[in-house]
Amino acid sequence: MTFENTSRPALRRLSRVTLQRMSVAAVLVLGACTTVAPLPAPRSLIVRSGARLQPDQARLSQIDLWLRDQQQNITLDPSFWIIENPTPVETYPWDGLTISEDADTAYVLVPSVAPESGSIMAFYGHYHLMKKMERLDEFLPEAAEAEGYELERAILARVADAWLYGRALFDMTPYGPLDELMYAREHDYLEAMILTSRPDEFDAERTAWMDANPGKQEEYRSWFMETFEREPPGLR
Repeated sequence: MTFENTSRPALRRLSRVTLQRMSVAAVLVLGACTTVAPLPAPRSLIVRSGARLQPDQARLSQIDLWLRDQQQNITLDPSFWIIENPTPVETYPWDGLTISEDADTAYVLVPSVAPESGSIMAFYGHYHLMKKMERLDEFLPEAAEAEGYELERAILARVADAWLYGRALFDMTPYGPLDELMYAREHDYLEAMILTSRPDEFDAERTAWMDANPGKQEEYRSWFMETFEREPPGLR
């Protein structure tokens, strides 16, 4: 991710983050009145290997509470922009994030093959932009003072939860990198995924983690290959 002076292209669309098929959680603003439809029953999730997730309704209801507020802020707050730039290649949330020098615009990459993932990529950009704007306490108070790896881990946990919400409740189309992040989060491998995929960025944390957890990276690699039938990011 980079932080630089990036002009706001007139033809690039602002992500209004309707969350597309997550619209049942949408905020219907009618003056000062907000009406919200009830959440549907969660569906079981499965990837090609047959590995399944069965999301819990109560947990999804908790995700809904913060996700709704954050969605409304991205949609309605005029003080910043989240812009989705299409890319023809598969990307993870941290690939290509750019925040303007004046910290009022975040640019995120959205793969052309998975346009629905743009709503989730926008959440990732929003968290980092709020950190730059010193407003993270409004959306992720437990990590408002965090920096570096600790901040990134907290943000990616929220991003994984948002994808779980969209996939389980509103049948958002599967997308490999976000599915990997979601499964890693649900199987307690989120830390392993971050530190394996980004060893140069979090070198000290990776070294400390490997020293404290001998064999954990190989355990994670074996789990990942069994679940997704390919090497994990950072080991390909």
